[in-house]
Amino acid sequence: MKMLSEAVVARTGFLLLAAFVYLVPHARAQGLPDFTGLVERQSPAVVNITTIQEPRRGLSPGMPDPDEMHEFFRRFMPPGGQPFMPPRRGQGSGFLISADGDILTNAHVVDGAAEVLVKLHDKRQFRAKVIGADARTDVALIKIDADGLPRVNVGDPDRLKVGEWVVAIGAPFGFENSVTAGIVSAKGRSLPSETLVPFIQTDVAVNPGNSGGPLFNMRGEVVGVNSQIISRSGGFMGLSFAIPIDVAMDVAEQLKAGGKVRRGRLGVLIQEVTADLAESFGLERPRGALIAAVEPGSPAEKAGLQASDIVLGYDGKPVAESIDLPRLVGATQPGSRVTLQVWRKGQARDVAVTVGELAEEKAAQKADARPANRAGLAVSPLTAEQKRALGIDSGVLVEDATGLAARAGVQPGDVILAVNNQSVTSAEELSRLLNEPRRKSVALLVRRGEGSLYIPLRLD
Repeated sequence: MKMLSEAVVARTGFLLLAAFVYLVPHARAQGLPDFTGLVERQSPAVVNITTIQEPRRGLSPGMPDPDEMHEFFRRFMPPGGQPFMPPRRGQGSGFLISADGDILTNAHVVDGAAEVLVKLHDKRQFRAKVIGADARTDVALIKIDADGLPRVNVGDPDRLKVGEWVVAIGAPFGFENSVTAGIVSAKGRSLPSETLVPFIQTDVAVNPGNSGGPLFNMRGEVVGVNSQIISRSGGFMGLSFAIPIDVAMDVAEQLKAGGKVRRGRLGVLIQEVTADLAESFGLERPRGALIAAVEPGSPAEKAGLQASDIVLGYDGKPVAESIDLPRLVGATQPGSRVTLQVWRKGQARDVAVTVGELAEEKAAQKADARPANRAGLAVSPLTAEQKRALGIDSGVLVEDATGLAARAGVQPGDVILAVNNQSVTSAEELSRLLNEPRRKSVALLVRRGEGSLYIPLRLD
């Protein structure tokens, strides 16, 4: 009887253990999100975009000389002797934000396109008109001639939480209606190429062709526009970035209303508040944006802002980091009157400012002037106002520093004045000086804040 009891107990224990081993994974599996309903409801509003560039005539860079391939050119060149380059095609994604054909996508998807073709979920195809595109935020609004279309529901990115599940739908590598999922990795990310967008970082698989597609929360609302990845291979490596939908919708509304985006401007040069600077200025902790220079005649100067002021708040919103200020100012309509909370001489005070307008040509100039150099520096020209404010005649502004330059200590916001005592007047000149093959090292004269210093930079 005793032996029978032990056998029963042992068998019962085994069955319980087997049940535990079986049920725990299934319980966990039941806790995972189910995306099927979301995908069924939202996929019809996602579109595939194909762009066609103008066909080109003439030799493409790197093509062999015609004399070396006489037979090839004799057989394949069209009459007139110039080879014909076929049209180039590009692909991306987008999504419908109105029932009458308004579509949101990335500016880089439609950049330079002679023709934009949109394919809907039901396989219908339309030619689209580009209403407008904003390179600074990488947002574009296009339109097709149709009615009664499905559209997405717009969510609130501010309600997103780090760790929350999100879903992307798009056409990576041309595979239409592909669905990938992941979590929100971080919010409010700033990237070297853009200071006006507080990106949503996720680990959702995003690849070429996903650009411009929607990022959904689990309620089926669009919370972002998939825009960029960081990769060493050209493919997805776990870091993808989406433009918050509120930023994208604001840009789209301005593009629809006037074909361009108006942004606010203060006219200050700012830098990060480090722990040492916070202590020097009597702040209890590093926060805010330190004003390094004020442009003469700018809205900031007219309002009485000064170099060494630290902006802690902007129109009731906290400025936790220096990168917050350009975003808040840029999102302000020119002509608006706002109040800045400023730390000056050990105490906080309010300063009222009438916001100016950021000229479009300045933004374009900054975005275009990024020639390659082996030091890993991305720079842009200084405006006349910036030169006057800094009291200099030449120099270039560092937008990003990677590789050799970053290891040497060059930082975004630095102004490069000279290379080996040779003044730098343009981005092209800086690249020429740094790319000289015989140079193994240089000394960069850098303006940082109110002082200047030499930074040794090895190029080998």
